[in-house]
Amino acid sequence: MKRIFLHPLPIRIWHWINAASFLVLIVTGLQIRYREFLGLMKFKTAVDIHNMFGFILIFNFFIWLAYYILSGKIKIYIPPLNIKKFITGCVKQARYYGYGLFMGEENPHHSTADNKFNPMQQMAYLSIMLLLIPLQLVTGLLLWDVKAFARYIDIFGGIKIVDTIHVFLFLFFTSFLFVHIYLATLGHTVLAHIKAMFTGYEEIEEHVH
Repeated sequence: MKRIFLHPLPIRIWHWINAASFLVLIVTGLQIRYREFLGLMKFKTAVDIHNMFGFILIFNFFIWLAYYILSGKIKIYIPPLNIKKFITGCVKQARYYGYGLFMGEENPHHSTADNKFNPMQQMAYLSIMLLLIPLQLVTGLLLWDVKAFARYIDIFGGIKIVDTIHVFLFLFFTSFLFVHIYLATLGHTVLAHIKAMFTGYEEIEEHVH
């Protein structure tokens, strides 16, 4: 077993702020949508907390974007341009998640500081970070002040369309959170990947070739 430095401090801070914000937004979002059912807090309180953490998430997103672009590390999110290599990598990784993992096989992807994500993760995280999260933040911002952003809401097709997009993305991110937590437990120990997001160091098995 060897230790490699995989998660710089700015990324670890960003990750946990993001995680906390998502949890608060999910709970307050459910409270806003189903206030008669949940009854966790007053409607206005839920809205105020939701808005506050929404802006924290917006700020945090731009911190992430600036860090990855300025450091040049954004490339770790970009899948290989070789389509055959990318598809082959996805197939191997999917087979590992669906079969090899349960048979004790070795993970086909070995993370390094410059190659953190396997092809499936690259495809998923690139879509999430550069498309879905920005769309969620934009729709949330439009819903924050419907009157001020009426012109832009009309561009989206009206308030119902904006709200529907926001809710469907909320359902997606809530589901993805469970998948993300599950995948985080697939290290050499259940807590290995989670521990790495605190220390920055990932413990990996040494491979003899």
